[in-house]
Amino acid sequence: MNGRDEYGGRLSGASILVVDDEPGMRNFLTKILGPHVKLVEQAASPAEATRRLDETHYDLVILDNIMPGRTGLDWLDEQRRKGLFAETILITAYADLDTAIAALRVGVGDFVLKPFRANQILGAVARALDRRSLRRDNTLLRRELHAGGAGAGKLLGKSEPMVAVRDMLEKLAPLPTPVLFTGASGTGKELAARQLHRLSDRAEKPFVAVNCAAIAPGRIVPELFGTVDGPDKLTPGLLLLADGGTLFLDEVAQMPEPLQAAMLRVLEDQRLRPEGAAREIPLDLRFLFATNADLKAEVAAGRFRADLYHRINVMQIEMPPLRDRSEDIVELAALFLSQFQASLGMRGLKLNDETLLKLRRYDWPGNVRELRNLIERSVILGAFPEEFAGAGKVTGVQAVENLDLVMQRHMMHILDLSGGNRAEAARRLGVSRKTIDRKMALWSDEDL
Repeated sequence: MNGRDEYGGRLSGASILVVDDEPGMRNFLTKILGPHVKLVEQAASPAEATRRLDETHYDLVILDNIMPGRTGLDWLDEQRRKGLFAETILITAYADLDTAIAALRVGVGDFVLKPFRANQILGAVARALDRRSLRRDNTLLRRELHAGGAGAGKLLGKSEPMVAVRDMLEKLAPLPTPVLFTGASGTGKELAARQLHRLSDRAEKPFVAVNCAAIAPGRIVPELFGTVDGPDKLTPGLLLLADGGTLFLDEVAQMPEPLQAAMLRVLEDQRLRPEGAAREIPLDLRFLFATNADLKAEVAAGRFRADLYHRINVMQIEMPPLRDRSEDIVELAALFLSQFQASLGMRGLKLNDETLLKLRRYDWPGNVRELRNLIERSVILGAFPEEFAGAGKVTGVQAVENLDLVMQRHMMHILDLSGGNRAEAARRLGVSRKTIDRKMALWSDEDL
């Protein structure tokens, strides 16, 4: 039976270190745990366990207390001060009050008394890993809610530029390669990054988004890397909380210089050192970056490190502005209207053919974000602003999907791009000038 099904925990992806001087106990625990978890390794002494921790990051340490030379709790206290963030289970035959108090002080999560059965240790492991996952998920969820992140929104649009973006995301999804998303503010860089994460084999792991411009320069390094201030004051940073998943750094041009240097080391070594820690922690992370600035110009001006720029700019995806994918405006407007009417409980507003035409012909300098904000504001007020208001007779799905209205919106958009020159619009559309004249006359008569 799978460990997740039987114990309700996340055993399948866990890495565990067993520290015990008795070979029989180490082998017994390895035999019990091996079929349920990703990795089980053994250490016959505290010294060997220290070497193992220098090489590998473990989710859980199962530790015997009474060992030759020093106790497990003394060793654990030392490792906590160095920066050991793993969950711990103490196995012991002596569970007196002093031992229990000392164990709590150094962050032991559970006791298992010798002798024990297989289901006891598996249950303790499942509980420990559940606690670890719950703390991480709660921390990330609170942060996401506080930041008002993009959440689970979809990357919509059937336009040619968006089809090209999605094709590139699918190509890059299975790779570990860093990706730099560029484009103007509001074009959906974070949504694209989240889509890349969902398409990857890391989809079940965390996606952590960090806006480098939204955190005070003096706080961003400890927030990302974490801090160690004694055995009972370990604060994991976002890099460690995202381990196994994807870290998305937005507004990277706003990174302070100390963070640029620290991130370069993380990217090159896939290891991090929390503030105050004596040990580096191995990482398994996919890094994604975004900026609306010209990073080459920032490098030339000396505000962004050239070596970091070349390290993050392995693959680049340029997010198109909304004006270059205007055929997606109607689909986006209809989706936002439905979403906000449901979430706000206000369902009086309808899209009609005149409003959709005006939305399509607007230039949208604020891109998708501006469109989304407009729809939200209009739902709240119960009407579109004057420049987008319309008295069209066709509403709802028919206004969005009617083929003649789709053609009208597209033709008017091309005419706008052509400065009203019908001959040029005809050339761009691949139709005759007479076709445009006939359609324009028909639409004018309908308006009358």
